[in-house]
Amino acid sequence: MKRFYLSIFLFFLITPTVKAQSKVPFVPDDFEVPLTVVTNEYRLRMLSIDDVEIDYEAVMTSADHVSQIWPDSDWPEGLTLQQNLIDLAWHQKEFQRKTSFAYTMVTLDEKKVIGCVYFYPTSKNGYDTEVFMWVRESELSTGLDSRLFETVKVWLKDDWPFKNPAFPGRVISWEDWEKLPQTINERAF
Repeated sequence: MKRFYLSIFLFFLITPTVKAQSKVPFVPDDFEVPLTVVTNEYRLRMLSIDDVEIDYEAVMTSADHVSQIWPDSDWPEGLTLQQNLIDLAWHQKEFQRKTSFAYTMVTLDEKKVIGCVYFYPTSKNGYDTEVFMWVRESELSTGLDSRLFETVKVWLKDDWPFKNPAFPGRVISWEDWEKLPQTINERAF
């Protein structure tokens, strides 16, 4: 297993930093990406390969709930620890490239993943990012999901360059989201 971790690390270490394939940047080059958000309950910070085991445990214990976040995907069905490492390495590299942003939601002592937040580019007309989030299934009855959603909305307004974030499956139904036209307009920062 150590050899596998080393291979993943070396792949991403030697892979040149390149821009997203899109000619439209996701965030301005000079934008300083927020590294953390801390509340009295949790910390949001970059999801990285260092989180592989605690992230995997969180995903697998909440697989039924998490699978509903992206209903057209079969994730996390069949997810292995090794595949999760690859996924986290890719999220980490995209974060470094500023092509998407994945944040892990950890307890303040960093011992447990209790959710995740993702910001992805969008091609949907009228929106400048797609935002997804989930909390552990065991936390749903505590209202943590609603509190996270409120925190993320304020964070986007205060610290990010996005003017109209979309929350597919949360604020807009997946059915309505899929009907929206695509756009090729340049982003204005």
